[in-house]
Amino acid sequence: MNKITWTLGIVVLIVGVAGFAWWVANGRVPVRVAEVRRGPIEQFLVERGKTRLPQSYLITMPRAGRIEEITLREGDRVKEGQMVARMVPEDLKLEVDEAAAVVARLDAAIRENAEKNVYETALEQARQFVRSMKDTVKAAAVRVEAGQAKYDYAEKHFGRVKSLSTTGAQSQEELDAATLLKAQSGADFRQDQLVHSAMLAMDAATDLMPTMIEQYMRNKDLAEAVLVKQRAEATARLRQIEQDQRRGAMTSPIDGVVLERYAIDEQYLAAGTKLLELGRLEDLEVEADVLSLDVVAAKPGDPVEIFGPAVGAPSARGAVKRIYPAGFTKVSSLGVEQQRVKVIVGIDPTDLDRLLRERHVEVGYRVRVRIITNAKPEALVVPRTALFRGGGNQWQVYAVREGRAVLQDVETGLMNDQEVEIAAGLAEGDLVIPAPENSLAHGQRVVAEQ
Repeated sequence: MNKITWTLGIVVLIVGVAGFAWWVANGRVPVRVAEVRRGPIEQFLVERGKTRLPQSYLITMPRAGRIEEITLREGDRVKEGQMVARMVPEDLKLEVDEAAAVVARLDAAIRENAEKNVYETALEQARQFVRSMKDTVKAAAVRVEAGQAKYDYAEKHFGRVKSLSTTGAQSQEELDAATLLKAQSGADFRQDQLVHSAMLAMDAATDLMPTMIEQYMRNKDLAEAVLVKQRAEATARLRQIEQDQRRGAMTSPIDGVVLERYAIDEQYLAAGTKLLELGRLEDLEVEADVLSLDVVAAKPGDPVEIFGPAVGAPSARGAVKRIYPAGFTKVSSLGVEQQRVKVIVGIDPTDLDRLLRERHVEVGYRVRVRIITNAKPEALVVPRTALFRGGGNQWQVYAVREGRAVLQDVETGLMNDQEVEIAAGLAEGDLVIPAPENSLAHGQRVVAEQ
């Protein structure tokens, strides 16, 4: 009994295999089909992006000093010209007062140095004294000449008296008188010479007095030049401190919002320290890092669809504003190095207004962008999944003709993730098999499923 059952099983299996082989050869394989149709097609690339501002405005410390408490917070609205931060005004006022006092002191020193009346009077007196001394020297010279003549006469008179006294013509008394006259004349003459020499020395010294006073006055002019330079330096410092005082009240350059606050409490900070970052959300745009292989198809002005959970429905419209001229290397989440290029997308003002009001999209929000690089309003299109590479690397599809799956070479045009344009090889109304099974063979009989 067991042997008969086993034999019957073998027979049934053989019949089943034979039946399946006949069904494969002659039966119809059910397949899902799609019709070649005419319609619009777009070629696009999809990437992740994030919102950003083309420009933000930093409020920084204009100089080292103490800053008052900053009450603004992230998200607060500010108006152009509104004071957003301020240095302690008392500190700046003290510095202004000190610099102003230095300028005033130098002004007084310049006025004092410019006063020359006393020195001009002394110079005139010195000149008159020089002239008087010249006259005195001349008088001394005349006295020397007179003394010389008197001495010469006394010497000659002494000679005559002495000669006559030997003969008795002159008395001893007359000889003594002549001797005394000679001695007195000689002494007077030497005294006149000494006085003249002293007058010459005094005259030489007196000649230097006007020069000395003039040099002193010139030194005052040099001192005034130094004071003027010092005043210019002090004035420049005063202007700088006054400018710092004005800058100490820091105002917003735009109508916008506070993006970030870097300082809060009153504290001493160095020059250039960041205090606030401001921006205009009305200028919001999207930055996307696109593969360099794909970005070559994009150009400024291409339409862009912005979508994702942050955007919600409907998606937002945009356009490519700028493509960076240089790429950069970025490591993907799988650890693969990729060469990418930054693409900046502008958002349609109407959609941007909706995103700000309804979705509260701000800076650094993640979105996705679909950049449409080419489009045709009328084209023969088939599902992208119907397309595959043949043995010669040519594009092929399985077309359904007279109940059979037929391999068909095709030429393609625009292509995206969902559809592809057929430039040659198929006609409108033809049926193709999307995502055909690997077991499907050319000429195999098929039946279309609805």
